[in-house]
Amino acid sequence: MNGALIKKRPEEEILIAAQRAAAAAEAYVLAVRSAIEPRVMKDGLFDGDLGDRHQRAVHGLAWTATTVKAIAATANWAARLAERGRFGHGERLVLQIGFAEYLGQLIGGVPMSQNEYVRPSELGVSAAAETLREKTAEFVERSDLPELRRALIEFVRTGGEIDETLEDDTLDLIRDQFRRFANTHIAPHAHRWHLADSLIPLDVVDRLAELGVFGICIDPEYGGMGMGKLAMCVTTEELSRGWIAAGSLGTRSEIAGELVTIGGTPEQKKYWLPRIASGEVLPTAVFTEPDTGSDLGSLRTRADRAPDGSWRINGNKTWITHGGRSDLMTILARTDPATTGYSGLSLFLAPKLRGTESDPFPSPGMSGSDIEVLGYRGMREYEIAFEDFEVPANCLLGGVEGQGFKHLMQTFEGARIQTAARSIGVARNAYELGLRYAEERKQFARKLVEFPRVSDKLAMMLAEIVMARELTYFAAREKDKGRRCDIEAGMAKLLAARVAWSNADTSLQIHGGIGYALESEISRVLCDARILNIFEGAAEIQAQVIGRGLLSRQN
Repeated sequence: MNGALIKKRPEEEILIAAQRAAAAAEAYVLAVRSAIEPRVMKDGLFDGDLGDRHQRAVHGLAWTATTVKAIAATANWAARLAERGRFGHGERLVLQIGFAEYLGQLIGGVPMSQNEYVRPSELGVSAAAETLREKTAEFVERSDLPELRRALIEFVRTGGEIDETLEDDTLDLIRDQFRRFANTHIAPHAHRWHLADSLIPLDVVDRLAELGVFGICIDPEYGGMGMGKLAMCVTTEELSRGWIAAGSLGTRSEIAGELVTIGGTPEQKKYWLPRIASGEVLPTAVFTEPDTGSDLGSLRTRADRAPDGSWRINGNKTWITHGGRSDLMTILARTDPATTGYSGLSLFLAPKLRGTESDPFPSPGMSGSDIEVLGYRGMREYEIAFEDFEVPANCLLGGVEGQGFKHLMQTFEGARIQTAARSIGVARNAYELGLRYAEERKQFARKLVEFPRVSDKLAMMLAEIVMARELTYFAAREKDKGRRCDIEAGMAKLLAARVAWSNADTSLQIHGGIGYALESEISRVLCDARILNIFEGAAEIQAQVIGRGLLSRQN
């Protein structure tokens, strides 16, 4: 089909074509699932040994399905904008460019990492991929794709903006509020704070508390805003656009608040939730141990009951974010030493004294030191050793032993959606830094942005931001509807983290040599972006969860 004719088609036809392409992609992922099922299923159930043997195929399904879900979410975004008369020139360009790339990946090879691509031939779906190519030729075989990318950046350079409305005036106001806050109070200082490896100033923390950041998802009955995960996404995204540390301050409050809400006793909810929501109490998550990583079932930290009914914690924890300046630890520990795996784990709401930079752990029974890291600074990472650390008797979450892993799993959906939102903010920051530098820097008497390879990069950065953002918002909406969304949350985190890293790396490439200098902001963003593929479930763990979940889910 002639590309020039497509440019002249009415808006409605573009939207219909997008929905048709999304439907074709959905049919393709079903073909991929059907091709993989015989390799890994036994008696109708996912077999772990077979899953390990065919791990590339399982993860290939996960990445394929994630790409398809992003396409569908973007098509729905365009349709919602059109209903409100807001699907304009810029949005159309984003849709066409994003669809061309992601559909092309499905047909030619989906990147699972920088050096791993999963292709239709190894999944056994070459014929289905050819059918997908035929049904989506209007996007993937466009002769004018370079012109579309150029047009998108020209649109942006002349003041055009891609619509971010959420069909909710309150959410749009929240975005504006936190964007202004980040622009005024975070972005101008973030690089200095990063280079100094200093804790984010308490006056910033206090201002965020006043704005309700720590209680966005906590019920109003307990002093929170009760606004749900979509509001949390918008807030986190805008703060992370200023600096990932600012967007991450609410993560531990999100996790602790959800743990108490899901599993806490009435007394625990009444005591802790108002304090978390107000920012009076800053929580930290104390889960990971040395040598265990994502294998939480191998945790060895012990919690033993003392004669007076209190608990004594003994063991070592690592990668504890904001551990020094926190007031409350959500500690995962083994209360049944006779067990292995997940069954003997329990969660504790353990109060501690708030530390300082010079004395991070003043509480008796605990000691630790910070871990020097490339990025993700502002809260510090710590190793903590517990030696008969006392936890009051009433601080066992829910008052019931052996429920720790179950409770923790119930928070992973929200935590991964929130991490996806952080990734979107970082990706946006990288794009904006790259665009600004490309406008300012001249080579061979031309602005960098005028070179096609530079504008191509920027166009793809912007298109991928929108697609990952819409997938993240889709997962948040599912969570707000009370639906199980572990797979969708994993997809959002998987894609958004990849986009954040890709955008940061690409933006540094646009900067050239100066981008590699510590004085350059993009050097910080690159270091910040790298962690997003690792924490809250590494990309490989996410792919395993998604792939296994899809194969186990009933049609």
